[in-house]
Amino acid sequence: MTLRSAGVPSHFSASRPHLSEASRAGFARVIIRGFALLLTATLPAVAQDQVDSAARRSRVMVFESAWGMAEKSKDVKALDALLDDSLTYIDYDGTLKTKNDFLSGVKARSDNREQEVVESMSARVYGDTAIVIGIYRVKGVDKGKPYQRRGRFTDTWVNRKGLWVCVASEYTLLSR
Repeated sequence: MTLRSAGVPSHFSASRPHLSEASRAGFARVIIRGFALLLTATLPAVAQDQVDSAARRSRVMVFESAWGMAEKSKDVKALDALLDDSLTYIDYDGTLKTKNDFLSGVKARSDNREQEVVESMSARVYGDTAIVIGIYRVKGVDKGKPYQRRGRFTDTWVNRKGLWVCVASEYTLLSR
C-alpha cells in the first residue's frame, strides 16, 4: 500500500518535503524553547501545590491527634468542634453511629482506658478532602474485665470554610 492509496495527501509524502532542513531545525528549536518555557513557568506552581498539600496534610494530622487526646480525656466539647454534624461513625463491632451517638458514648463511657496508642498514621489530601488511615491500640478495664483492642481506622476530613472537620470514621479490629 502506498501513502497515496491510503488517502494521504501528496504534500505529506517523505519524498516531497515542504520544509527545508534549516526551516525544520528552526521549527524544532522554537518547539523546544516553548516547551522549556512552559515547563519553567509551571514548576513553581507544582512546587507550591506540593507545599500547600504538605501543609494541609500536617493540619489534618494535628486535628486527628487532637481527636485522640479529646476522646481519651472525654472532652466532648473539643470532639464536638472536630466532628461534623453529619458524622457517620462505624465502630469496631460494626455499630453505625451518628455524631450525637458517638459523643454520648464518649461522655457515658465507664471503662478505664489505661493506654491509647496510635501505632501509625498517614494522610492523603485531595483538594478539600483528606483521608487519614492508621493503626490504633487501646488497653483498659471495663466493668472489672481487662480488654485490649488493636485496629485499623479510616477517617475522612473535609475542609469547610477553612475548618477541617471529620465527616466519616471507621474502625476495624485486626486479628491478634
